[in-house]
Amino acid sequence: MKNILHTLACGLFISLSGNSQEVEFTEYDLKNDLHVILHQDNSAPVVTVGVMYHVGAKDEDPGRTGFAHFFEHLLFEGTKNIERGKWFDIVSANGGRNNANTTQDRTYYYETLPSNNLELALWMESERMLHPVINKIGVDTQNEVVKEEKRQRIDNAPYGKIIYRTGINKYIFEKHPYGQSVIGSMEDLDAAKLEEFKAFNQKFYNPNNATLVIAGDINLEKTINLISDYFGPIANNGEKIKRSLVFEAPITQEIKAVEKDANIQVPAKILVYRTPKQTDKDAYVLDYISSILTGGNSSRMYKNMVEDKKIALQVLAFTDAQEDYGTYIMGALPLGEVGLDKLQEEMDTEITKLQNELISEKEFQKLNNQFENDFVNANSSIQGIANSLARYHTLYGDTNLINKEIEIYRSITREDIQRVAKAYLNKNQRLNLDYLPESSN
Repeated sequence: MKNILHTLACGLFISLSGNSQEVEFTEYDLKNDLHVILHQDNSAPVVTVGVMYHVGAKDEDPGRTGFAHFFEHLLFEGTKNIERGKWFDIVSANGGRNNANTTQDRTYYYETLPSNNLELALWMESERMLHPVINKIGVDTQNEVVKEEKRQRIDNAPYGKIIYRTGINKYIFEKHPYGQSVIGSMEDLDAAKLEEFKAFNQKFYNPNNATLVIAGDINLEKTINLISDYFGPIANNGEKIKRSLVFEAPITQEIKAVEKDANIQVPAKILVYRTPKQTDKDAYVLDYISSILTGGNSSRMYKNMVEDKKIALQVLAFTDAQEDYGTYIMGALPLGEVGLDKLQEEMDTEITKLQNELISEKEFQKLNNQFENDFVNANSSIQGIANSLARYHTLYGDTNLINKEIEIYRSITREDIQRVAKAYLNKNQRLNLDYLPESSN
């Protein structure tokens, strides 16, 4: 399952440089509050242009779930100056590729093109922001696309309700909109009026709610002038979004639940804990714990449950930290006739060890080496760097985390690992989920 599983007067430039592993960037704000991040790398004639909007599934109104993900599709329909259905054709005809994705917290659009087509990408993204065409034919078309996506990824996909959290988050979050799925409710989308889609666009898809990132083979001065030409005149249709945290009371009693899936034959035992937001140091510590438990064939859960005792086909443990809260998900698929209670017992044993014993210096050093190596390799492509720069600014409020996040991992101690396991991974603070084939009694 794990495998399935230019106006510079309004903004100050911040330029960062250093050793060869450091990502240099320049960032500033336009007068309309569009945040701009530029990364120049002239080693290959390729450029990525991305726009990250600070809008995700958590920003939707009750009864209108799925809007953010819907817009991921809808804003490819066409614009005042881009014919309907031609977006992908234009990009591919110019030697590029493009895509978009949505989470609970943000939506990201990007094009990667030969660098001599930088202006084309800037024009297209400015068109998406300034002149989107939102009409009935587009809404109806994308409604069917989203329905088919839901069928493929969730309804008819093995373990889909785990992978996309539709069988998990509704138990963990009672008040916070993280409890609803990113893909949303088809009934909500069917019931929505065209005016509601237009209002959603006017509220969220504005310069003051967006980050423009350009990474690759660029000339800074020329690029700054192009940005000013294409994005500077775009006005905001709404006020800057102000958010307040929806508070969730702590989970104090184990939640037991059963979910069924017609697409599987092998059940799963899933344990889920609510954890801190992604900017909290403890969220980073949970990354370390994930690696200890299931980070490779020498990890604790894999070695114990898959290799030695041969009671599990697969094991998983990972943190899913987001802007407001996170979840920590552990699970296993049984081998043969092994019961789910046995899998739970073994997972609980591993948690208890972390809570009661410091990991060895040798294991800790291996962890440090692994995360140092991951950090060095994290931004190996221009497309990846662009995404990271936009994400760190939008969701963390610190673009330079792309260079200094490793310092947070370096500050983690063995005692932190024990403390975090004690604080969050307790039986009375979790969802205990039996994920069963539809035919199960």
